[in-house]
Parts: sequence; structure tokens; C-alpha cells
Amino acid sequence: MTNYVLLDPEEHKTMKVITDRSADYGDNIKYAMTFPFEFRSIQSCYPIFFQKDADSGTFFPLALFGFENDENLFLSDDGWNATYVPTMVTRQPFLIGFQQDQENPEMKHAMVSIDLDNPRVNEASGEALFQEHGGATEFLTRATQNLELIHQAHEHSRRFVEALIENDLLESFSLDIVLNDGSNNQLLGFYTINEDSVQQLGASVLGSLNEQGFLQPIFMVLASHSRIRDLIDLKNATIETSDSDQDQQA
Repeated sequence: MTNYVLLDPEEHKTMKVITDRSADYGDNIKYAMTFPFEFRSIQSCYPIFFQKDADSGTFFPLALFGFENDENLFLSDDGWNATYVPTMVTRQPFLIGFQQDQENPEMKHAMVSIDLDNPRVNEASGEALFQEHGGATEFLTRATQNLELIHQAHEHSRRFVEALIENDLLESFSLDIVLNDGSNNQLLGFYTINEDSVQQLGASVLGSLNEQGFLQPIFMVLASHSRIRDLIDLKNATIETSDSDQDQQA
């Protein structure tokens, strides 16, 4: 459950946010939404796929962290073991909310909201949101800039996905993985970009995609497929560690 409220300098002046990465703070997630602007950084660590929203029927790109629900193979007792953490992860516990203009009901102003029920939010430890004598801290300023970037990225991502669909580049994707212990893992319900279809695109289409800033993200998605091997290696290492711990306890 979430409990988002508009951030208020007076009401929340003593509030702090823990920035450690842990399952206790909700980081044990299988995937997170991502955006084309960060695909270059994402593909250096994670596979990029697409998923279809069950309610709206729209597609969105995601960075994959594991094979099972509540599994983040990059998470350990030491934190998040990757050189880049997606913006939709780092933005927690903040969200952009909208407040209606009192003079013009048709207008809404973007405001920073915070989830009071998020385990990161407290008054004892972590990064302060407001300075002692007023004003946002550097941490809150960076968080606000991050939210603004996400807000703008949604529209670009929407147009990117529309271009993929228009050019028939998205296809359903499934993968059966046999681990070192003989167990099977499956990736189902995801979509990816068909590399053969990309190679068959004409010069005019490629030029149009490039002008819109979509060509590089396409190549970043394709390049990210090599990270599936990294996920498999991490999963095997997790199983081996678990087996070793059980042997020691026995």
C-alpha cells in the first residue's frame, strides 16, 4: 500500500529518507520500468524487454533483475551490486503529484509527493529533505530533478513504443533456462525488438527513427540481450551459495 501526500516544507521539515538498497526497503523487485534516455546505462547492466500493461494494453520498456517474483539478483547484504540503478528505482519514495489551480480549475501544477508509508521515510536516519533554517536540501533538489526527468521521459517513451509498433518491430518473447542444478526457469509474457526486422528497415524509415531519437535506443535494447547470460550466472551463483549454506548447517 502507498500513502502519497504533497510534500510540505513545514509539515515534513524533520522528515528523512534512507537511501540504502535492501529488500527491507522494497528493492527485491523482478524488474523496473525504464526509459529510452537511460537505455545506454541500463544495457551495461541489465536486459531490456517490454511488457504489455494488462489494464491499458500499452507497452512499456523494463530492466530485468531476476527470473522470479520478488527476486533481484543484483541485491545482496552489501546493497545493489550494479554500476547503474534505474531512475524508477532511485526516485522512491517520491512521485510527481498534481495540484489544481485555485484560480483556473482547468490548470494543474506539478508538485512533489512523498509516500509516507514507504519504509525509507522516517525522522531518525537518512537524508534530510529540508535544511534547518528552511529550503530544500541538495538531496531533495536532486530527487526533484529526477522526477522532472521521469515526467518528461514518459512522453518520449510513449512515442518510442508507438514507432516500434508502427514498424512492426515488437515481438513476443519467451526463454527456457536450465540452471546448473538442473532446475528450470522461464521468462514468459515479455516482448522484445526483432533484430531481423530492424535490419530489413529501409533508409527512409531508419532516417526517420534517427531524427526522432529512437534509433540508438533500439540498438541499446538489442545490445542488452547479452546481459541475459549475466542474469543466469548470478542465479547459478545464488543457488550455489544457498546449497553451500545448507551443507554447513547439516
